[in-house]
Amino acid sequence: MRPVIRLALRDWDYLTPILLGEVTSDRYDIRVTPVGTLLPTVDGNPDYEGAELSFSRYVRDHAAGTARDHGVPYFLMRGFRHRCILTRKSHGADTVADLRGRAIGVTGWPDSGNTWTRAILRREGIGVENARWYAGRLTESHPVVDRLSGFGRPGVIEAAPDERPLMDLLNEGFLDAVFTPFLPPGFFDASSPFRHLTPDFKTAELAYYQQVRYVPGMHILGLRSDVVARYDDVEDEVCALLDRSKAMWSAKRVKYADTTPWLLNDFATIARAFDPDWDAAGLDANTSMINDFCDELKAQAIIGDVPSVATLFAGT
Repeated sequence: MRPVIRLALRDWDYLTPILLGEVTSDRYDIRVTPVGTLLPTVDGNPDYEGAELSFSRYVRDHAAGTARDHGVPYFLMRGFRHRCILTRKSHGADTVADLRGRAIGVTGWPDSGNTWTRAILRREGIGVENARWYAGRLTESHPVVDRLSGFGRPGVIEAAPDERPLMDLLNEGFLDAVFTPFLPPGFFDASSPFRHLTPDFKTAELAYYQQVRYVPGMHILGLRSDVVARYDDVEDEVCALLDRSKAMWSAKRVKYADTTPWLLNDFATIARAFDPDWDAAGLDANTSMINDFCDELKAQAIIGDVPSVATLFAGT
């Protein structure tokens, strides 16, 4: 009987072949459970042997000397961040540079995605101290939780007033922009008062890629350290299965491209503009991005000492 490896992952579309049993591992019975909220850690979890983890939290744990998970440089979530900056249709700002001195809402201060988005501002010379920041829930339907995580600074980084939703504060003019990884409901409706800050964010993101040669990573694969110690090939098997699932799904996306009108154009753009290994796992393809992210965490005063890549991914 194959050992069972249970993974708690977001329901990314490329996992569909695994969920349908179209790709399997001969060595392990790998089972994926879709989750809406990331686990803070998989260490000691009796329900899962692995999970999708916040890259920021993982690095912060290492910087603090409290890391217990076995991190794998397999980035389950990647994405450009220009698209994550929202404003009002009536607002005059339309470039990142326009956000200097503005009031900006974030859905979680130390989150990986928001760290990468603030990095875009830093490339324009806008540091944390050059704006006013408010952390809070995106909409009324999101829960009221601590989104500062101990990083508040009076007058610079504060909680949203009265825990009001960020999109309400943006609509009313209290905020000039909101950083969010996921768009609020109805964002593309004709009646929506909101828009992306950068009208042609695709062009901005392509230019960003040409400068850095990577798509920023937000979430990594984490495995329980005791499981890795028991099965010395489990990391390779899980990564290989994820790769096969992603390859099958991508092939189907090309074949059934008419699910959205211009999906083929996106594939053409990726083939023309990106390096072949842009989405590859492993340290060879990701060391530059990992180093840049850790440097950003330090520059934004989220960590002190920067852990080395070798420390973060020892044994991979």
